[in-house]
Amino acid sequence: MAHEPWTHSAGGVIVDVRLTPRGGRDAIEGIERRPDGKVVLKARVRAAPFEGQANTALCRLFADVLDAAPRQVTLVAGATARVKRIRIAGAADAIVEKLQRLAKVAS
Repeated sequence: MAHEPWTHSAGGVIVDVRLTPRGGRDAIEGIERRPDGKVVLKARVRAAPFEGQANTALCRLFADVLDAAPRQVTLVAGATARVKRIRIAGAADAIVEKLQRLAKVAS
């Protein structure tokens, strides 16, 4: 059973995210264990779930908080679902370290 919502992948990190669109602000809100046992990173964005706006805002949020270029953050699964999977390209260990700090601050 995973305890963190991210895993190393070739050339980066994959993160499972539960997104709340129209959330009033753009923020990472910590880690959550879902009823099915899956662990996700909670995030909210101001954008509406209309024509991919919330997905774009989510990728921008991760790029901003991780000091990454926007092209390094891509949505790889869950375009129309609340639980999404994003890929962050770059040095995996450095990205995971930043994610761990963000998750602790947000919790």
